[in-house]
Amino acid sequence: MNRTLSTSRIFQIVLFLGLFVLAARNVTDPDVWWHLKTGQYIAEHKSVPHTDPFSYTRVGEPWLAHEWLSELLMYNLLRTTGWGGLIVIFAAVLTAAFWLLYLRCGPASYVAGVATLCGAWATAPVWGIRPQVLSLLLTSLWLLILERSEHNPKLLWWTLPLTLLWVNLHAGFALGLALSALFLAGEWIERALGHSRQSASYPRMMALIFLVDILIVPLNPNGLQMFSYPIETLRSAATQNYIAEWASPNFHRAEYWPFLVVVLSMFAVLSCSHLKLRARDLLLLLVSLYAALSSIRLMPLFVLVAVPLVSTRLGNWPRSSSAPQRPKATVGTLLNAVIALAMALFGGVHIAQVIQRQPLAETEHFPANAVAFLQLHQPPGRIFNHYDWGGYLIWKLYPSTLVFIDGRADLYGQQLFDQFADTYQFKGAWQQPLQHWSIDTVLVPSRSPLATGLRSSPGWTVRYEDSQAVILTALPTAIRTQPAAAKPAIAKPSL
Repeated sequence: MNRTLSTSRIFQIVLFLGLFVLAARNVTDPDVWWHLKTGQYIAEHKSVPHTDPFSYTRVGEPWLAHEWLSELLMYNLLRTTGWGGLIVIFAAVLTAAFWLLYLRCGPASYVAGVATLCGAWATAPVWGIRPQVLSLLLTSLWLLILERSEHNPKLLWWTLPLTLLWVNLHAGFALGLALSALFLAGEWIERALGHSRQSASYPRMMALIFLVDILIVPLNPNGLQMFSYPIETLRSAATQNYIAEWASPNFHRAEYWPFLVVVLSMFAVLSCSHLKLRARDLLLLLVSLYAALSSIRLMPLFVLVAVPLVSTRLGNWPRSSSAPQRPKATVGTLLNAVIALAMALFGGVHIAQVIQRQPLAETEHFPANAVAFLQLHQPPGRIFNHYDWGGYLIWKLYPSTLVFIDGRADLYGQQLFDQFADTYQFKGAWQQPLQHWSIDTVLVPSRSPLATGLRSSPGWTVRYEDSQAVILTALPTAIRTQPAAAKPAIAKPSL
């Protein structure tokens, strides 16, 4: 009992309870909604969609639902446990990912804990209820397996079932294969330099298992397409130009300062440490740093690689006696128990409050009242929607209403994103997409350029408006060419 309540153990408990509490967030990611609807679609149709069912701009065109298993799990969790279950489970997934990171940070528990906390803080911008969080967990586990396999090569066989699971959960499985390839390349480099620590059979076994991992990739509903999909995503002009988290981190924004601290700490510690950096680790650092500086979404990869290398070079604090002592029941033990209990109670209350606030968070970030209006008053014709609201409309209005665009950038492509941007910004040939797609209803933020422009444009009238969203519809006659007729009363949200 005393060992369980030792100061170092309580430190671990408080650290990971704290991370669990921080990871428990309200659902505000605009993509979560179409993920949930895809999961519902799969559950109801007993099959994975291969063409787009949700938009009228890409309906029937090929769509690769690479996250199908994650989406099915998310939908079933929501259906059985509500938002509370989703929030708690994904917070636990994030906490588990950083627990695995902690295990790789050396024997000094306090140094490892602080390093893990800094690493978690640096990745916070990509947290949320989203399939890529599952990839973060699996990447962390994959790195642990690769590192521990140097002492127990049989651990590498665990990558086979992980590959099968991962390739059906998320296209991030490519990170696992890339890490295996980098470890293998690093081993060959070290062997060529005469610095290898392993027997000759180790790289052969790693290469064999890596080959089998590759052969497992097609075992998914999308088959061989999963080989090319990650590369196509990285090369997608629409993804690079329009999706914020695929851009480089902007260090002028405070949310990316923790990541900058990790990067600078890595350089400082490695330059001052007397421990020589292995060729394999240098290769991993260079590749992961380039990836992280190229894309916000890949920052966790660098953190998972760099933090253990920094932590293991910071020494042991506080230094413990070489002779273990039998723990004694003291006032300190009681205090540790109180601290752990207080943290658990605080965490429970905070998470309960987060779950309770979910309906409010939904209405704050998404046009809940405007969508409720559309559910009562079927929109005439096709709807032009704000990009960030497309997933929410899919969740709430499909199949009666299809969307113009949503978060599936890989599906829509550069041309449609350009059309959306011109129309939404009310610039250039902004009318052409509305005319080309025969759009009669527009749902956008109230203060957006398009809303401001259409309010004064002939042929459009406001049907609903609140402080968040506005619904405008084209008049039935002389669309966009004749002066607007007298406007009907504008619906206001009930208070």
